[in-house]
Amino acid sequence: MKISFRGPLAAALTALLLAGCSFQPGIVERQADDDPQRLLQQATQQEPGQAALSRLDAAVILARQGNRPQALEVAKEIDDSRLERQARIRWALLLSELGESEGDRWAVIQAGQLLDEIDLPREASLTLRERLGMALAEVDEPRAAARALIRVQAETEREDLNDPIWEQLSRLDSGSLGSLREEGGDLIPGWIALAELVRSSGSDIQRLFARLGDWRERHRGHPAARRLPSEISALSELRGQEVDHIAVFLPESGPLAGIAEAIRDGIRTHHLEGVDRGARLSFFDSTQGELETLYREADARGAQVVIGPLDKDAVSRLEQRERVPLPTLALNYGRGERNRALGLFQYGLSAEDEARQAAQRAWIDGHRLASLLVPDNDWGRRVGEAFWNTWRDLGGEIASAVRYNPDASATESARRAVTNPQPDMLFLLALPEYARQVPPTLDYYNSGDLPIYATSHLFEGRLQPRLDHDLNDVLFIDIPWQIPDAAVGGVEALPFLDSYRRLREESDPAMFRLKAMGVDAYELARRLPQLQAISGVEMFGATGTLSPGEDGRIQRRLPWARFVNGVPQPVLIPGVFGDDRAR
Repeated sequence: MKISFRGPLAAALTALLLAGCSFQPGIVERQADDDPQRLLQQATQQEPGQAALSRLDAAVILARQGNRPQALEVAKEIDDSRLERQARIRWALLLSELGESEGDRWAVIQAGQLLDEIDLPREASLTLRERLGMALAEVDEPRAAARALIRVQAETEREDLNDPIWEQLSRLDSGSLGSLREEGGDLIPGWIALAELVRSSGSDIQRLFARLGDWRERHRGHPAARRLPSEISALSELRGQEVDHIAVFLPESGPLAGIAEAIRDGIRTHHLEGVDRGARLSFFDSTQGELETLYREADARGAQVVIGPLDKDAVSRLEQRERVPLPTLALNYGRGERNRALGLFQYGLSAEDEARQAAQRAWIDGHRLASLLVPDNDWGRRVGEAFWNTWRDLGGEIASAVRYNPDASATESARRAVTNPQPDMLFLLALPEYARQVPPTLDYYNSGDLPIYATSHLFEGRLQPRLDHDLNDVLFIDIPWQIPDAAVGGVEALPFLDSYRRLREESDPAMFRLKAMGVDAYELARRLPQLQAISGVEMFGATGTLSPGEDGRIQRRLPWARFVNGVPQPVLIPGVFGDDRAR
């Protein structure tokens, strides 16, 4: 082996050799090299600390040469605990920058863990923490994201962070806002007070701006007092446009009458609970006359907006128009690829929407090869296609897609879904009785550790630990009102709590989600001027965090839960979503 001797170490080694001492092999000195592939090859023969440094040098060179994807992969595989302090800082900044530019949020989060392990120079700390906050926002961790960004703002007073901070705070339920307040910090109380002020003002914009002056007086010098988040500033243009008369188009007979009655009950209950006594409701039987006739009568009575129709065909006809006669919140989604009608919004409890979120969550969790287990009917086809298309768009692959007979045993279908080839996750669409058979079947076929992602349909909405014990470890998505402990940390933190309590006491569990939909329909209708005028508006509602897409279709972001001892519990992933990381 040829050894290059340089500096004091070389002198010492030379002295040892000249003295006749034996030289112990195994230490391969690092040499300056601009060839990243040679550095990576050398790393395979070096001791761990030296190997980590060689790989870091290779990643830096790859990034400088423009080969950023390979640079990212090399940086992600470095054991940074083997690096000295300065090299670890260099690694974290490189990995977070590459992760940000290449869209790998988890790489940024991996780099951000260094914030909890060593003290960083101020600029490096601020850079790394800001990147971490933005990455946490993209993996649906708004509380940790808000905290990280507020920490950066506290040290810099940067007003340009107001909008990203506000976006994350707007996504938090009241329980998460409360826990964020308890953590302290100079800016957090002002931010929390502003969020609570906006939320308690609801759709009453006049009331909001009347109270904003008091908030600014109490929080002088706060970055948001100097420059309000743009979403709040935009509301000032809507003063005087508050909705105080709503027309509701729902059928009183026919196949949709039962669904309509549950939604109607949710609207009425929420209205009568004193949420907004100034609003007026006018109900119309949508089976009595054409939509044009209903719109004319609603307009003649002074209604400003419409809730309904519920029928999918009627919504499909509306979405093909240029505009609707009055701003309208339809209670279903049309069949068109896009909603074309100006003033038309569409909202519903879409199973397809849940399937898309399941695909997104599984992808974020690192899965890449999925199997599907869906019923062999039109519902299964539509929901399965929603998952399939989203999964493929993300870059995932499909191991198998199995359609099952809902009236048969799950044994054979579940076996086919997880063998030849074996996936790394399973998407399940099933009602409770069928769903409870799936995990035990996977256990029997030695696939008990396979992650299962499911829609809300496997949960009946009431606690049945003995029956649901077989669903342990299954991840599923549902509305906050159905899983309060998992979604918001308890009933007291739920949105529209008084309405929740009244409807929960009186409701058939099978209809409870529809009544929650009625509550949110009322709240959305009151906010239609805001939804029309301001992009990015979100509402934390009974059925999820709601926001309009570009074509007016309301998108729901739902919380996740995991069955533990047969009871839905929060999804906790230690070391990934731990709070300490963003401090």
